[in-house]
Amino acid sequence: MKVSDFDYNLPERFIAQTPASKRDKSKLMVVNRHTGTIEHRIFSDVLEYLNEGDCLVLNNSKVIPARIFGKKRETGANAEFLLIKPIENDLWQVMVKPGRKLKKGNIIDFADNFTAEIIDYGEDGTRIVKFQYEGVFMERLDEIGSMPLPPYIERNSTEFDKDRYQTVYSLNEGSVAAPTAGLHFTRELLKKIREKGVEIAYVTLHVGIGTFRPVKVEDIRFHTMHKENLFITEDNARKINEAILRGNMVIAVGTTSTRTLESSSYYDEKEKKYLVRSGNAETDIFIYPGYDFKIVNSQITNFHLPKSTLLMLISAFYDRGKVMECYDVAKREGYRFFSYGDSMLLI
Repeated sequence: MKVSDFDYNLPERFIAQTPASKRDKSKLMVVNRHTGTIEHRIFSDVLEYLNEGDCLVLNNSKVIPARIFGKKRETGANAEFLLIKPIENDLWQVMVKPGRKLKKGNIIDFADNFTAEIIDYGEDGTRIVKFQYEGVFMERLDEIGSMPLPPYIERNSTEFDKDRYQTVYSLNEGSVAAPTAGLHFTRELLKKIREKGVEIAYVTLHVGIGTFRPVKVEDIRFHTMHKENLFITEDNARKINEAILRGNMVIAVGTTSTRTLESSSYYDEKEKKYLVRSGNAETDIFIYPGYDFKIVNSQITNFHLPKSTLLMLISAFYDRGKVMECYDVAKREGYRFFSYGDSMLLI
């Protein structure tokens, strides 16, 4: 299967630059994979499609204000870092701008008593840097950093984004991009979902550099994903497995939740079913058409970039051609695309 099979035309006017005025008032396209019917709703209506005993799975990874701006100590030239992941003892892997001019040995000053030295070169043009600072690292980062909005949002990040580019249930710091399908949930909506008897389970997958990495091979089978860390507690694994054993739906909110669940699946000989295991792990799972889903039987997801691995995952869950038809319908109906855009429920 070719990467060009997942291309489509999207005029810029469809790319959301800001979120909906209220999280749960964004548009929701409800697609029945079995009948092919499409309904146009608002996101808060998702409640109508969840049943008692179902399990809604949310990724509680928290976006860090990973974009920081400083100056080279030697020249005063501007420098920009995007923190990707911690390594150990104040060592981080970062993406840098301007890439050609930031070299090993350079020292970057970001704020009083907050500096970094480039100590090595990493994969894909990244750098390995060592931070020196006073205070608590994440608290200092929150003071000086901005949210790492994707490049198709053509404006600077503001304090507004520190709220809206974060799910209301975010907990575990570590992502450099939001698990965007979860941005539509409010605390009030989650309360109503619980009151309906729907179980809510949380998983953690920290969204890493792969979010920014295009598919560069024409045959998608040869694409490799960056490794990302995931975690499922015993209690949350139990909630998910109990729903499976009851015969209820497991609804994954976002492709990150889907990848976490599918990466954590195993076949239980006693139950004769696929279940999920708890614990920490790394995953580089790449889901594309032909994949046999083990755990997830419903998904909530945003509208994804052309030729992206996220679109390939959704096309594995539903027929690729029909997904593209849904995207055409979305454009005709004025849906907004990408991170701050509208969403789709696949049932």
